[in-house]
Amino acid sequence: MSQLQRYLNHSNIDVLFKQNKDDFVVTEIPLYEFSGEGEHLVLKIRKKDLATWDALEIIAKFVGCRSRDIGYAGLKDKNAMTVQSISIHKQYEEKLKTFNHPNIKILDTTYHNNKIKVGHLKGNSFFIRLKRVNVIDSRKIESALGSIVSLGMPNYFGFQRFGIDGDNYKKGKAIIEGTLKEKRRNLKQMYINAYQSHLFNSWLSKRIEISKLVDAFEPKEIYQKLNLPLDVVKRMKKQKHPLKIMTGDLLSHYPFGKIFTIEDLETESDKFFERDRVPTGLLSGKRVKNSVDLAYEIEKEFEAPTGEDGARRFAWVFPSDVESNYKEDKNWMELKFTLPKGCYATELIAEIIH
Repeated sequence: MSQLQRYLNHSNIDVLFKQNKDDFVVTEIPLYEFSGEGEHLVLKIRKKDLATWDALEIIAKFVGCRSRDIGYAGLKDKNAMTVQSISIHKQYEEKLKTFNHPNIKILDTTYHNNKIKVGHLKGNSFFIRLKRVNVIDSRKIESALGSIVSLGMPNYFGFQRFGIDGDNYKKGKAIIEGTLKEKRRNLKQMYINAYQSHLFNSWLSKRIEISKLVDAFEPKEIYQKLNLPLDVVKRMKKQKHPLKIMTGDLLSHYPFGKIFTIEDLETESDKFFERDRVPTGLLSGKRVKNSVDLAYEIEKEFEAPTGEDGARRFAWVFPSDVESNYKEDKNWMELKFTLPKGCYATELIAEIIH
């Protein structure tokens, strides 16, 4: 993938970040409290060095059910320590009392009326340790983190979405264009989803690039460079947020709510700056609403007939519960923060260290 645009303008920060069970910890935040009664046993598990599917397979094999009989809200990283809730029929409760595995620990159990489903998730809390951080870089990280706390961050899909070699999206594109056949439904969908994600990232990168040009140049120069209407450029330049919204954008109330077409640019840009709403980007596919006017002129470059259902995705998100702790004796910077579901902690790190 080509280099994505970063909205913060500091130089690269050379630190060591490794995804492993000690330096990358993810804790799932359920969408709702479990009822404490019902036919489904809810297991709060801690796993390390295993993908969620691998953990489900291990548990299913142990109790003698199919892995698809186990409910989960979201897939968690393999190269991390992760805590998440899964559900299984309570007929397996007695057998699970003897469950023992070096990479999976059952921390707690309760009950619920329904099986946990994908998406039944409020967000995730993260602990990340950066190493080889000198004092000067620790201050740069603190400053960048402060900007993200104030202004939020681009909601890019992380590298994990694109496979080990980062080129799953190319296979998705080839499948859509008919030059590649993939009979396995799950792989086919994964490749097409990666292509949808690539198009979204490319669109968002383009919008950040335009926003940075709007901030850096006079309206007449932008008008000549980008062929955007002069009056719209002037209105974009007055916006306080680094991501400039434009006529025809589809916005969504934040952190959840209805999607709507922008009406008054000034009012909506102020409300975006106040975190009340955010612009959305396109995940190409069927049954999805497009932006209009000027926003669509840019969006249509990143549209493709994927054959899958499309969606709108927040272009921007606001991390919460952000904390940092610099350990000068070890040259470590420890970060804690919470992100909404579907957002990538590695993208927050990428925005900080470039």
